[in-house]
Amino acid sequence: QVQLVESGGGLVQAGGSLRLSCAASGSIFSISAMGWYRQAPGQQRELVATISSGGSTDYADSVKGRSTISRANIKNTVYLQMNSLKPEDTAVYYCNAELWRPGDRGFLEVWGQGTLVTVSA
Repeated sequence: QVQLVESGGGLVQAGGSLRLSCAASGSIFSISAMGWYRQAPGQQRELVATISSGGSTDYADSVKGRSTISRANIKNTVYLQMNSLKPEDTAVYYCNAELWRPGDRGFLEVWGQGTLVTVSA
């Protein structure tokens, strides 16, 4: 069984920083894209940032310039460094990965359980 486990969420004051981590574990042959999404109360889940297996990145306009996504392929881990946090960044942050398990015929999309980030004014 493959799972993604996030860590690093918490309470931070506006202007502060947090670093989220997400580690994939289980029977994994390879991982393609990895990313972070977030969902604020009463709102739809939205993309925060993605990173390809080759390191190409994409960011939501709302976090561009304040956040950096990176990955350590040897650890099957993706990170999200968030700086200059704002109260509107408050949300549950979910990790996402497209991965290939041994024996599969295609990529499988997997989600983590989410980690709460709360930014106080």
